[in-house]
Amino acid sequence: MRPVLALTIVLFAVSVGKPARPEVSIAAAANLTLAFQTIGPEFERATGIHPVFSFGSTAQLARQIENGAPWDVFAAADVEHVASLDQKGLLLAGSRRVYAAGVLALWLPQGRTALLTDLTKPSVRLIALANPDLAPYGLAARETLQHAGIWDKVKPKVVYAENISMAKQYGATGNADAVFTAYSLVLGEKNVLQVPDSLHQPLAQALGIVAASKNPVAAKRFADFVVSGRGHELLLRQGYR
Repeated sequence: MRPVLALTIVLFAVSVGKPARPEVSIAAAANLTLAFQTIGPEFERATGIHPVFSFGSTAQLARQIENGAPWDVFAAADVEHVASLDQKGLLLAGSRRVYAAGVLALWLPQGRTALLTDLTKPSVRLIALANPDLAPYGLAARETLQHAGIWDKVKPKVVYAENISMAKQYGATGNADAVFTAYSLVLGEKNVLQVPDSLHQPLAQALGIVAASKNPVAAKRFADFVVSGRGHELLLRQGYR
């Protein structure tokens, strides 16, 4: 019995003595999915901190933070939701910063287009975009169609996705002929048209550190990495301005 007991004590001591890997949790807008999947490993190599991402629509993520979701950093697809959380005291004072400007894109998985007005053609049956009430890119897409003067004509064709990543999935699975999505999500695809910024409100994107964060130091390191460090360089390569 004694040798077994001694071995048990040694193994317990080893497991308890091993330091836990530091982590930082980030609630990120869906348009950042591919970009942050690239930035995450780079951040971990540079800092030893493991980032854990939760992607979704900006409005839904903001609402979850208001309801006490235990994230450390909120990276939104706009500035308004971050500003609102800041005003409510839900972000650390002074942590709110703009980290990039997004680019709206029109993607036709199976066809080509040179003009937005091509969306009125019978060959384009369904147009996917993120819900404008939840996602800034979806709102920008609707503004674009309105500005181009074709919203009333194409509105019957529009299908709404919960977020910009799901809108892209509609096109990838053949369930939509045209997709408004983030340029960062379709960098490697064919038949992609960057939508001029003049057709919609700017897609400035901000982040902030959640006031209830249990890892504020790690959160600040991630925010700095994205705003002004190596992460920012990677964002520019991933289709942001």
